Amino acid sequence: SFWISHCLSVYVQVVGIVIGAGVVIVLIALLIFFVLRRMQLRKREAQEAPKYRFRKRDKVLFYGRKIMRKVSQSTSSLVGSTSSSRPRLKKKQKMLNIAKKILRFKKEVPILQMKEPPPSVLEADLTEFDVANSHLPSEVLYMLKNVRVLGHFEKPLFLELCKHMVFLQFQQGEYVFRPGQPDSSIYVVQDGKLELCLTGQDGKDGVVKEVYPGDSVHSLLSILDVITGHQRPYKTVSARAAEVSTVLRLPVDAFLSIFEKYPESLVRVVQVWNFKIAQESPFDALSSYALFHHQDPALLNGRVTFHHAKAGSVLARQGDQDVSLHFVLSGCLHVYQKMIDKQEAVCLFVTQSGEMVGQLAVLTGEPLIFTIKAERDCTYLKISKSDFYEIMREQPSVVLSAAHTVAIRMSPFVRQMDFAIDWMAVEAGRALYRQDDQSDCTYIVLNGRLRSVIRKVNGKKELVGEYGRGDLIGVVEALTRQPRATTVHAVRDTELVKLPEGTLNNIKRRYPQVVTRLIHLLGQKILGNLQQPRSALGLPSMASSPDVTNPASNLSTVAVLPVWDEVPISAFNLELSHALSAIGPTLLLTSDIIRERLGASALDSIHEYRLSGWLAQQEDINRIVLYQTDSSMTPWTQRCIRQADCILIVGLGDQEPALGELEQMLENTAVRALKQLVLLHREDGPGPSRTVEWLNMRSWCSGHLHLKCPRRVFSRRSPSKLREVYEKVFEKTADRHSDFSRLARVLTGNSIALVLGGGGARGCSHVGVIKAMEEAGIPIDIVGGTSIGSFIGALYAEERSAVRVKQRAREWSKAMNSVFKTVLDLTYPITSMFSGSAFNTSISKVFEDKQIEDLWLPYFNVTTDITASSMRVHKDGCVWRYVRASASYTPYLPPLCDPKDGHLLVDGCYVNNVPADIARNMGTKTVIAIDVGSQDETDLCNYGDSLSGWWLLWKRINPWAEKVKVPDMAEIQSRLAYVSCVRQLELVKKSAYCEYIRPPIDRFKTMDFGKFDEIYDVGYQHGKLVFTEWARGDIIENMLKDHRSADYKDSKKTDSCTCPSADFTDLAEIVSRIEPVLSYLGADGQLLQKKKKTFYLYNLPYYLYLNLGQN
Repeated sequence: SFWISHCLSVYVQVVGIVIGAGVVIVLIALLIFFVLRRMQLRKREAQEAPKYRFRKRDKVLFYGRKIMRKVSQSTSSLVGSTSSSRPRLKKKQKMLNIAKKILRFKKEVPILQMKEPPPSVLEADLTEFDVANSHLPSEVLYMLKNVRVLGHFEKPLFLELCKHMVFLQFQQGEYVFRPGQPDSSIYVVQDGKLELCLTGQDGKDGVVKEVYPGDSVHSLLSILDVITGHQRPYKTVSARAAEVSTVLRLPVDAFLSIFEKYPESLVRVVQVWNFKIAQESPFDALSSYALFHHQDPALLNGRVTFHHAKAGSVLARQGDQDVSLHFVLSGCLHVYQKMIDKQEAVCLFVTQSGEMVGQLAVLTGEPLIFTIKAERDCTYLKISKSDFYEIMREQPSVVLSAAHTVAIRMSPFVRQMDFAIDWMAVEAGRALYRQDDQSDCTYIVLNGRLRSVIRKVNGKKELVGEYGRGDLIGVVEALTRQPRATTVHAVRDTELVKLPEGTLNNIKRRYPQVVTRLIHLLGQKILGNLQQPRSALGLPSMASSPDVTNPASNLSTVAVLPVWDEVPISAFNLELSHALSAIGPTLLLTSDIIRERLGASALDSIHEYRLSGWLAQQEDINRIVLYQTDSSMTPWTQRCIRQADCILIVGLGDQEPALGELEQMLENTAVRALKQLVLLHREDGPGPSRTVEWLNMRSWCSGHLHLKCPRRVFSRRSPSKLREVYEKVFEKTADRHSDFSRLARVLTGNSIALVLGGGGARGCSHVGVIKAMEEAGIPIDIVGGTSIGSFIGALYAEERSAVRVKQRAREWSKAMNSVFKTVLDLTYPITSMFSGSAFNTSISKVFEDKQIEDLWLPYFNVTTDITASSMRVHKDGCVWRYVRASASYTPYLPPLCDPKDGHLLVDGCYVNNVPADIARNMGTKTVIAIDVGSQDETDLCNYGDSLSGWWLLWKRINPWAEKVKVPDMAEIQSRLAYVSCVRQLELVKKSAYCEYIRPPIDRFKTMDFGKFDEIYDVGYQHGKLVFTEWARGDIIENMLKDHRSADYKDSKKTDSCTCPSADFTDLAEIVSRIEPVLSYLGADGQLLQKKKKTFYLYNLPYYLYLNLGQN
């Protein structure tokens, strides 16, 4: 009965008190005995003759100083002596070293120096587009700004264009152009303001864009129409002056006169403008070669093949890279596009007999954005991409006709959007907008990278997030019409599309279903702000709140920089490329590969724009591009750093910490990309050590990683032999459990974190679950925990083996089960019942002097800072100390004094017992959270408005009375302490990123460490059951699947990383390669830049679809 159990508990408490009192009495008696004995010995010594002696400590110090003094005198007298005295000098030096070892105190472990990010990371350049302080006229600057977006023009071409500029003055309300007038000019506002209007179905004009000084009104499609000889009038678009304005007008015909004068620029620009659309071209045009504007039938000889497709066959799939032109002879081809987050696809259009499909992907070099399927029997002609490029080489004007076939299929909506949107190019360091600016538009990133920084009330700046290709910027502020919450600046040269507020409203009116997606985006943002506290991103600080987002998410380019020449950087990059190729298409670029593919002088400064365009193309068609720097600060190394979203600094972990020469040069430049330190270790070598010294001698790094490398990485081979080795390696699938696969997941934002909750001895089940995870093939990239979870997590981060973790955890649990050590650790209970000395010893024996920075896996744990009343997240420092702090459960153990700032730290279970949200904010895609905490009773008695203690006592002592569940004072205080923790746990369990696991361990008590094996088996069996279900439900597969894999599905994987001479051909390479014989293709990147803009324009609805939903 309850009364008997209560009596037994009271009896146990009394017996414990008696035993404790007895132990105290015995200790006091022993103390008195030793004091009396010492007094007697002193009396005897006083009676004898006085003897003088040194204490041992004083003797050692005396002789030590004497030896050092002698040695110092000897070495000073030997200065300038002959070579015969060198052996003597060595002996003296050896004696000096021995003396130093004798007298040296224990060396203190270095502490990681907290460093703030440099200004280049958090601050945008103060110099903006300044017209007043420029030596050029404002009209030239404005025209340069707008024409540059169309593509790079050499100085003579641009000056020739400026000669055709016309100044126009407009009064308020006067129209610049109306529907029906020829659409054949580019308008740039010099001062004043214009309003771009669209005529709706009701005949009323709606403002979709306000044009301010320096901005322009033009359509890339209209320019293309004029260039190809198919000029059209304005239909639904008009522009009027909102105030007195001065406008610069540049006729598109000016381009034609320039191309006549500079024919080598014709193909570059016109080819660019032809990539705009989905096309239509009759069969007789192909048969008469009108499509190619060429009378020689030999142009197509051997390049056109005849095919027959049966009903239901798929000719090309969405995401294919190696595409072809398909010209329908009979039957029809259906074009489908997969809906976002759904398996079904929608039919975009049907290609009938005499029509062509696929030319947009061929011209742009981009992956196919739809699937081509024959719903019934069909015959068609096919021209491969490589054959089309050969035709283009022989007859450059083919791009004009191809452009027209694409443009005529462009919908009126896309043409209207072409007027309304703005193409923007933001240089590295320049601000896109600043905090508190007015929100009047949304931006879409085409390529490049931007960083969002918030300025706090105290003036401190903190990193909020980063944006990569396809991301929406500023959509929440634009929808809510609130001032900009942060400052966004370009990490590197970036291209964007600016979507004005009026244009976005027009889209919402025409396609109401977009509103649903916008509400969803806004709701996610608001919910995220409620659930996740904002704080610095990637900052290795001791802030109480965790990181907000992943600084390495959505990376496109990574530069790899070796610390020394001894670092096997080529093998490292090939190994990393192999791991990345399992996630998505990967390209490794070196200076040798660039020269081989683009020409010997490709890295010369005069070919800057050509190289930039080609590199941008590679970023578009690959999931990630690796840039291997040279061993010195060459132009290619500077290019790598300039192109990088993230820089990996690679060193050898078994060598002395040092700062390389290339790094020192890098420190003197304003590098905006985040830096990560990567230390390589041999398979049979010692574990990581002295990582703090590596980090302290460098400026701010966003993180560090330790990699255990296979032997082939350190083997010295010639480049040809190295390629042979890795050609065989690339034939096999990368091991998902290797450290290089872990690095690949970190770079692509696909990391998997394991978070272990607190719960005393019930946490022994963590080890069993980890064992089941290993058997299920689930990799672990980051480990974190609270209380016992911090202990098991630190063990796994150090060992990375469930077997070794089980052995060490069992030994520690056995030591924790010792009653004798527990009794000896009792103290007078003012702050705690135990002094904590025994607990400290048990944990320090397990981890010794290991530092968190020296663990194989990134690790963190959580404590409660009662000095500052906040949560603390520890990612650096002494392992055993912070594990002890995270497990300091009150009132049993005293708080631990943080050696960094003296704050008192206790168990983290009071603020966050299962810190899955912290792991998520460190950049992980999926968090596996294991909860072993006790569960409180929720079925409590409703006793009314008042409670009598006597009534409750009677209910408890009366064996025949009905039992009631009413918490006592201790339980109430405990529940109050866990209120915030319980709320946080409920949020985590409902989150989409977290996989929550709770083993059936409720029958075990907090101090049941003696039942380690039994608790371990419970966790192991439950883990096997859970992970088997995950495997059946494709949960594990989805964990390992890249979140951007759909963008590159079925795309061709380049093997250039192992074979630089591989047969890889694309339009960008043809245009970018230096061929003196083919001068019209020796462009400086203009063709490629324009081609990309056309592709993005054509796919603007697709980009909006990706972000806002299917229209």
